[in-house]
Amino acid sequence: MGGPSTALLAVLALLGLPLFIVLGAGALVGVHLAGLDPALLMVEFARLAFSPNLVAIPLFVLAGVVLGEGGAPARLVRFFNALLGWLPAGMAWVTAISCMVFTAFSGASGVTILALGGLLYPMLQRAQYGERFSLGLLTAGGSMGLLLPPSLAVLLYGVVAQVNIEDLFIAGLLPTLLLLLMVGAYSAWRGERRAPRQTFNARELAQATRAGLGDLLLPVLVIGGLAGGVLSVAELAACTALYALVLEMLISRSLKGWRAWVKVSHESAILVGTLFIILGLSMGLTNLLIDAQLPMKLLDWVKIHVDSPFEFLVWLNVLLLLVGCMMDIFSAIVVVTPMLLPIAQHFGIHPVHLGIVILANLEIGFLTPPVGINLFLASQRFQKPVFTVFRAALPFLALLLVWLMVLTYVPGVSLWGLE
Repeated sequence: MGGPSTALLAVLALLGLPLFIVLGAGALVGVHLAGLDPALLMVEFARLAFSPNLVAIPLFVLAGVVLGEGGAPARLVRFFNALLGWLPAGMAWVTAISCMVFTAFSGASGVTILALGGLLYPMLQRAQYGERFSLGLLTAGGSMGLLLPPSLAVLLYGVVAQVNIEDLFIAGLLPTLLLLLMVGAYSAWRGERRAPRQTFNARELAQATRAGLGDLLLPVLVIGGLAGGVLSVAELAACTALYALVLEMLISRSLKGWRAWVKVSHESAILVGTLFIILGLSMGLTNLLIDAQLPMKLLDWVKIHVDSPFEFLVWLNVLLLLVGCMMDIFSAIVVVTPMLLPIAQHFGIHPVHLGIVILANLEIGFLTPPVGINLFLASQRFQKPVFTVFRAALPFLALLLVWLMVLTYVPGVSLWGLE
């Protein structure tokens, strides 16, 4: 009975059935086969409610939605353009940095493409960047900030793996900087340096800084609070949400009236509710797998067939790239993390390093068919065929794979803050 049911659910998932339904049905099938009470699945929701860092997720989501609706994307683009637009391949740097920063605060790479694409794509075209290069950079840029605080993906891994979230956020800074430098170097090498540079304008930089100062201080608040250990993650999330609300509703007054508040609340509630449903059902299913000793059986198999940490990391990347092709990042984190942690511990791999590798792999999954959501969103946003968008993103996908190899086999890039 278990085999046919599993196969049916897999087929339904490939046909587009919402993943939370697939996960819930899979958990119910597992409970039935184990002869257990289905009410046990609800225990996971109760356990999640007592997680000290769980409250940070809805608060950071609220902050990201408020900033997105309040005009932060346009202010960030204007500032980075005034600051960096005069450099060789300056518009490419502006695009990469703007996408990274906004992705970190919005919590979703697709939101970045939709919010910034309409601003940056015309700017890249006016700066005489090629259409294929512009499409590829914007499509890939949507997922390049997922390791920066206060990324929801990092928060979720920390909750599931029970790893210090402050350590994870600090660990993601150097890898993100490395990726930014790689993208900038590729942009200059590619020949986009031939695009005319804009003249540096100190007055425009001063005006852009004044307009976007509140947005620019927020990353400083988050990173400083984490690095200094002044606030816990939950306290920092509350301060971030309050800061965003005060900034957009009272200072810049970009969100006015109760209708703006209703819209922000509605969008935040949908994102948080979807995430929590997936998280609770996934963890219920994961617990059934643990009760069936699947992680231990997998560990025994790995001990027999895998001889070294290097070989394990090779297979880990292959597995995670396949998972990233088939599952959304939040579900993948919850499903694969509990199974991989004991194996990684067996080979002496630090859980923070493991988390960065997992998240980097799933970040690449945004650009890989058949579930590469950034490809479909970019196709819709820029009115281009999906294949055209995928072909444009291929050079950046190759860059991300090189970056992944560095993160995987040079642990110091991720663990620099712990040494």
